[in-house]
Amino acid sequence: MPTEAPPAVSTATPPPTDTNTFDLTRRPWIPILRTDGVETELSLVEVFEQAEHVRRLVGDVPTQDFALLRLLLAVLHDAIDGPQEIEDWADLWEEGLPLDRVREYLDEHAERFDLLHPRAPFLQVADLRTSKGEYASLDKVVADVPNNARFFTMRFHGAQRLDYAEAARWVVHAHAYDPSGIKAGVEGDPRAKNGKGYPLGVGWAGNLGGVHIEGDDLRQTLLLNLIAFDTPNLHTDSERDRPAWAHPPVTAAPLEAVEAAARPHGLRDLYTWQTRRLRLHHDGQGAHGVLLSYGDPLSPRNMQPREPMSAWRRSPAQEKKLREPTVYLPREHDPARAAWRGLGALVTGKVRGGDQRQEAAEQVRPRILEWIAKLTVGDYLPRGYLVRARLVGAVYGTQQSVIDEIVDDAVAMPVVLLHEGNGELAVTAVDAVNDAEEAVTALGDLATGLAQAAGADGEGPRATARDRGFGELDGLFRGWLRDLATPEAGEADLDSLLNDPEHPTRRRGRWQRTVRETVSRLGDEFIESAGEASWEGRVLETKSGAFWLNTSSVDLRFRKALRKCLTLAVPEPATTSDTDSKSSTEEEQ
Repeated sequence: MPTEAPPAVSTATPPPTDTNTFDLTRRPWIPILRTDGVETELSLVEVFEQAEHVRRLVGDVPTQDFALLRLLLAVLHDAIDGPQEIEDWADLWEEGLPLDRVREYLDEHAERFDLLHPRAPFLQVADLRTSKGEYASLDKVVADVPNNARFFTMRFHGAQRLDYAEAARWVVHAHAYDPSGIKAGVEGDPRAKNGKGYPLGVGWAGNLGGVHIEGDDLRQTLLLNLIAFDTPNLHTDSERDRPAWAHPPVTAAPLEAVEAAARPHGLRDLYTWQTRRLRLHHDGQGAHGVLLSYGDPLSPRNMQPREPMSAWRRSPAQEKKLREPTVYLPREHDPARAAWRGLGALVTGKVRGGDQRQEAAEQVRPRILEWIAKLTVGDYLPRGYLVRARLVGAVYGTQQSVIDEIVDDAVAMPVVLLHEGNGELAVTAVDAVNDAEEAVTALGDLATGLAQAAGADGEGPRATARDRGFGELDGLFRGWLRDLATPEAGEADLDSLLNDPEHPTRRRGRWQRTVRETVSRLGDEFIESAGEASWEGRVLETKSGAFWLNTSSVDLRFRKALRKCLTLAVPEPATTSDTDSKSSTEEEQ
């Protein structure tokens, strides 16, 4: 990797000063964090030129990062018309981004990247209008203006005006994450009734439990997520697959049914899918309003062969409703669960296993992780290489008409976990999550029992105890997972370690000891803080009969539960040096 400082200015042609144009290829609008810790904005040309010196994207909200990354990937995929196969990807990984081709490509399509173009503004419809010429405030597209909760936002008065750079970002975000609900009914849209557009679902990315891979810098991040077109189990019609700006400008009307059914043709089409029709209203100084209506809806049902950046789950309810043998839906993120607690869906959910059982798998891991596994199998990435799986998603409320929460988390893991040849290591990681879940469940039972012994309700203490438990284990697990495939003192290299059948058991045993120590300490705190009423206890009536519940009996049950779920949490065997030291001490005595 080059170590010189990032260029102070782009080598591209200076941006024009015409207030009737805002060329996104030359004007800064993409917010980034440089590797030297400085935050700034870059143009499309600059973000590729300086990718090695950019740590990551830093949009106004995390979901904006996800939408902007997919936009950059669409540009790169289309600029190189590939990678067609994994060997093409390997050339990029070795040689770097093809900057000349990217600049030429952006120059060729610069007109379609003009946010204010009179006929084809970027991802908008130039003549979009209602019968009365109405438009709404920018609150309609700005996701960090929470409904009825403006005391908890920097935008207390709403989004009254945006500069063009920020407006462009929210245009991209609207296509990806705009909520459902009633929209404006626009002229030319046959679906509009009485001046209204009725709900057709959220933006495409809003359906997903978004997952992408983060490298050490933006160059690595772009390439690690740049999936080759010949990747198995990923639908790509590379002859017809094009991003939105390479298609004719859309109108207020949706795509014809035949065309919509055949698309998206591939990643470029999908990453720039226009689920909305919108038009910014501006006055030469910035945007002050927006007209927003529905575009081309896209059903998430059974889209796992096309969408690589989400895990998937079977839906028995939809299978029954639609009378189809198999229906997969995106596996959405739970804002109450840290990323590592959903590790199983990331590293072990596979369709292949289901096929071998002659039935569909319950979970399908994200294709982007299948792609990383393929790079590892082909030795394009070393098996000890660490990647960060970043999880981003929107949580909608009130019939998906508002965004209630945004999920943003990441978990670092060695790519060897994704390698099908090292399945035992991946299973060990998932089992370690289950160890934590069971131990924290025991801690929650302890808190509930102490409350019940005192005559109080136990659900509140249970929730508090579980939050404490997972909070204490969070950083510990992330560190354990990161080092799972790292040889330690006294261990051989990675290949020997992976061929050692006892290695997974040793590492899991170490994790269980960490869990036992952590959860036991929390349990001791709860017991020490138990009141006199809990120590005295009381008689509880159950279906199995009456029994006396007090702090002592609850503590006993807690210790028994920990022993049962953490069977590997035995003391580490003494090393040779420890034994020698002990013998010497005994002789001296």
